[in-house]
Amino acid sequence: MAAEHTEHSVHNHVLPLKVYYGVFAALMVLLVATVAVAHVHLGAFNIYVAMSIAILKGLMVVLYFMHVRYSNRLIWVAASAGFLWLIIMLGITATDYISRGWIGIGK
Repeated sequence: MAAEHTEHSVHNHVLPLKVYYGVFAALMVLLVATVAVAHVHLGAFNIYVAMSIAILKGLMVVLYFMHVRYSNRLIWVAASAGFLWLIIMLGITATDYISRGWIGIGK
């Protein structure tokens, strides 16, 4: 009996170095933007601007350095589930942080 082997097509997507350097440059610009936002007083909007920049940097790392952009849809689902879980956890943390002063205990 001959064992049947099915070949799975493996798509290795190789990006040119120009793309990696461009993503790295964009991450460095966003790093400078993060530091600049930390030194500018925007009131309550500091956290929103800083988190937006952080999410954008995370998306760039996941899409390009982890090659999710060129992966199949199952990888997209797994990566999206991770980001959804992150949003849920940040939302739970934010509601606890925002509601701490409502009761007035400990003042």
